[in-house]
Amino acid sequence: MSKLSIFTLVMIVLIFNACSTKGKGTYRKDGVSKTTTYSSDKSTHSPIMDEKNYSHPTMRPYIVRGIEYHPTIVSVGDSFMGNASWYGPTFHGKLTSNGETYNMHDMTAAHKTLPMNTIVKVTNENNGLTTVVRINDRGPFIATRIIDLSKEAAGKINMIGAGTAPVTIEILGFKTKGFTNIPTAKELKESPQNIEIEGFALQIASFSKIEGALKTQKKYDNTDGYRTIIKDVQHSTERSYKVWLKGFKSEQEARDYKDNALFENAFIVRED
Repeated sequence: MSKLSIFTLVMIVLIFNACSTKGKGTYRKDGVSKTTTYSSDKSTHSPIMDEKNYSHPTMRPYIVRGIEYHPTIVSVGDSFMGNASWYGPTFHGKLTSNGETYNMHDMTAAHKTLPMNTIVKVTNENNGLTTVVRINDRGPFIATRIIDLSKEAAGKINMIGAGTAPVTIEILGFKTKGFTNIPTAKELKESPQNIEIEGFALQIASFSKIEGALKTQKKYDNTDGYRTIIKDVQHSTERSYKVWLKGFKSEQEARDYKDNALFENAFIVRED
């Protein structure tokens, strides 16, 4: 094959690829932004990641179209109102934001900030119909929409034809290991009532003298709503005063805060 023919073939491939990708989103892991593409036919939905780009989001913040989203701590009984939409065939068989394979016939949904595996009841305010879904994806990224239902779930509340509907979302619980896709009422009662996990803190400084620890504690107490304490630690030959930032509701929340790099050389500690 001539050099000209090779060049022409390369250009055709590049042009085709450029035309097939209509949008991009970024997902932050450990403070580093990664770029992933999402399907162009419904760009209001979350990035659909392939195996190569996939990173498990858990409670990590992520960025889409320059907006940073922070997953929210919620408790059973919390409720929210907004508009629901749905997504189906185009995304069927692709990865969701938590790495599962999307099945439009499963009772799942996408939400911008609810923790993964949150179980919610969705009520269509137009007709009073309800359905229960598990959050396993991110989106939809339109300000007036708060949840993107699977096709199956959307059918349960009769909103396929309309495409959108005003809904109320109520937190029922959180799926844990051993549960089915949608936990039973009994399993939900036995599941955590919120996702708070006590005992994680961030060590932000350590001093050999109490004065430095007291100054640091006062300076950073109530930073972003977290409180500071001083741990008096006696070693075999010396004594140290460690300043901890407390109030994180999970280890992942502490890791996410650490990744913001507000405190240089900070690290996560577990209380006894």
